[in-house]
Amino acid sequence: MKNFSLKAAVAGLAMAASCIAAAADITGAGATFPYPLYAKWADSYKKATGIGMNYQSIGSGGGIKQIQAKTVDFGASDMPLTVDELSKSGLYQFPAIIGGVVPVYNVKGIASGKLRFTGAVLADIYMGKITSWNDAQILKLNPGVSLPAQAITVVARSDGSGTTFVWTNYLSKISPAFKTAVGEGSAVKWPTGVGGKGNEGVASYVQKIDGALGYVEYAYAKQNKLAYAAVQNRDGAYVEPDDLTFKAASAGADWAKSPGNYLILTDQPGKTSWPITSASFILMHKVQDKPANAAEVLKFFDWAFANGEKMALDLDYVPMPAAVVNLIQGQWKGGIKDASGKAVY
Repeated sequence: MKNFSLKAAVAGLAMAASCIAAAADITGAGATFPYPLYAKWADSYKKATGIGMNYQSIGSGGGIKQIQAKTVDFGASDMPLTVDELSKSGLYQFPAIIGGVVPVYNVKGIASGKLRFTGAVLADIYMGKITSWNDAQILKLNPGVSLPAQAITVVARSDGSGTTFVWTNYLSKISPAFKTAVGEGSAVKWPTGVGGKGNEGVASYVQKIDGALGYVEYAYAKQNKLAYAAVQNRDGAYVEPDDLTFKAASAGADWAKSPGNYLILTDQPGKTSWPITSASFILMHKVQDKPANAAEVLKFFDWAFANGEKMALDLDYVPMPAAVVNLIQGQWKGGIKDASGKAVY
């Protein structure tokens, strides 16, 4: 009887250990763009399931490196990887959320939404061609606004950044000169200005420096009470950033016809479209060394798609449409497997 009890106890401990291992927290790293939302989702998910999601907001470049090195369960990037890049690293990507990158400024006496920019003027500022707030090109766009004879302090990202990719991709589309002089990418050589790490760092610099102009994800502008500008879109309308203008920009997105889910949403048509809109992507290995962890990651995003819509809207992100969620979930079933070829979802 004692022997049986000992065996039962050992078996019980083994089962408990197995359950603990299966319910381990999941880890992710990458884009700062979606961090405010991922943090909110993670908090609610832990309350609902007891499973934590630990996310390092280190920039898209860092997230790509960490998932390639298999040091996290998933990476996150606002710069989508091409089909060739995904294939080379054995990765799969899917969009998790849509938001917008916005120009933010610190000019005394000018409230949020009271400044207008075109993409061409923003490009010239970031190339160092326009250096003062009362430059004739800025004054022309803003009749009636009293702009000071003050130097513009350009603020950009110093780290590998998907937000920078979105910003430079947009400016390269609008300005051939910018495309030649600076180009697009997660890290570029800026001709002028100061660099901040993460959306957090750029927001902090803009707050502190009188006369600063930077670019951040919209949630950071709102959280830090930064003034943001209206920008002229492809249809010639000046629009302000919010979830409705981001949604308008993403309305024509056809994910089903986008190999590898590679789709860029900058400079989309539509009178109410925000021109610097972007999806943020999740990166996972197609063949999983830790299938239980991968399953937990997919459960987390499955839960977020089903339960996180209001949280996303509260932070002015745009949730993925139901049809896109169904497409993604179908991809999970055949696209992420364990070493034996069995789907983890």
